[in-house]
Amino acid sequence: MNSNESGSTGRRTLRRTLPRAAGAVAVATALGAALVGCGGQSKNSARQDGADAAGQTKQGAPTTGAKVLWVGDSIAGTEAPALGAAMKASGVDFKDASSDGGGTVVDGGDEITGKIAEDTWKQLADAIGSFRPTVVAYQITTYDWGSQDKQRAAYEKLAKTVKDAGAELALVPAPPIKIDEFYKQHEPQMRTAPTVARDVAKNSGGAAVFLDSSQLWGNDAAAKKAHRAADGIHNCQQGAAAFAKWFSEQLGAQAGFTPAPVDTWAKGSWTGDARYASLSCGN
Repeated sequence: MNSNESGSTGRRTLRRTLPRAAGAVAVATALGAALVGCGGQSKNSARQDGADAAGQTKQGAPTTGAKVLWVGDSIAGTEAPALGAAMKASGVDFKDASSDGGGTVVDGGDEITGKIAEDTWKQLADAIGSFRPTVVAYQITTYDWGSQDKQRAAYEKLAKTVKDAGAELALVPAPPIKIDEFYKQHEPQMRTAPTVARDVAKNSGGAAVFLDSSQLWGNDAAAKKAHRAADGIHNCQQGAAAFAKWFSEQLGAQAGFTPAPVDTWAKGSWTGDARYASLSCGN
């Protein structure tokens, strides 16, 4: 997926080995100063995708040919503004296909996930058809309920769907969240989902990779490095930027592009996205 490669034959197969993650404390320190005094933007501006007619991303970086489709729930949605900025600065086309209050591909056999999964599969098909990604990155959602068999079936279906579309799948665990009364009954299923996803990637024959974000977040939602917002579930700008830096490095090593330096995108207008204001985040 570098600037000298195009089409399905030119894409480098995602490797299952994981590069070393950057230390979360160092990331937070480096990004903290960069996020001071940033401008604002509307909620929808982070969803503007693609390159301009000159063959460059909107940040001016030459395009690499890589196109990342980002899928998940509202947690993925609060990560998306920073991730889109980091990807575009790296010459990677990016489309945010996350969904507030949904996004799961797992039909857990209950009324909630059944409807959400049905909608997600339809939206995913539309997004793949229109955007034609080289990578589909799916962050495991807080709605990936159901038995391990149901989780496995959904992730295997996702890997096959992505492969059939000529793309590759990156499976990413969600960051740790505060387990409230809504999630309490589903906590055991939420804990099995990353393990199942890892196994699916391992046995996918190279069609999928598992990028273990616990290297960045840890496993304790109350820990400082988890970067949770006041609600204990979503993130503010600093958490989004830390994830964008980590994820672009991980995916860049797998997919063959060089991530842009943090200072080329961390102070962008994405920090004023309306979803951060709704979480009472400061700029």
